[in-house]
Amino acid sequence: MSELVTINQLLLKDVHRRLFTEGSTRIKKCLSHLSIDQIWHKQNANTNSVGNLVLHLCGNVSQYVLHGIDGQPDSRQRALEFSELGPLPTQQLIDKLNHLETEVTAALNRIQPTDLTQDRRVQGFDENVISILIHVSEHFSYHVGQITYYTKYILDVDTGYYAGLDLDVTG
Repeated sequence: MSELVTINQLLLKDVHRRLFTEGSTRIKKCLSHLSIDQIWHKQNANTNSVGNLVLHLCGNVSQYVLHGIDGQPDSRQRALEFSELGPLPTQQLIDKLNHLETEVTAALNRIQPTDLTQDRRVQGFDENVISILIHVSEHFSYHVGQITYYTKYILDVDTGYYAGLDLDVTG
């Protein structure tokens, strides 16, 4: 196996892990702790509800990966991700995350090693496929952190993301 094929496989596997094995799973865990009112609560005009953040993440990843990399039509309506007042049912948000995972997994599986350095135009930005993958990973993680912080702050709960792991191991 060539080094480029190995790099491609490792990169795509890790992007999938960061988005879905970790990120989406953590969002769903937070959603399971929060009431529908808490999911759609906005503290003020300059904050977003958890529900809005879930819609935003689905829109962002779809636009960048499904459209920007995979070439699917760009049907994102970004403003609606933030203007939705809800309450959309919790299960509908979970279903959106599950659908996103199915679609993005298929798209990631179609990426070839030679695609990684190709330029794409997405959301008005010129990016290469590697930079798109980095963007969606860090952007997803950023908002997962916001959702986690809100959940911990409102409910005073340990989300248990690392339960059973010794994070003090060194070396």
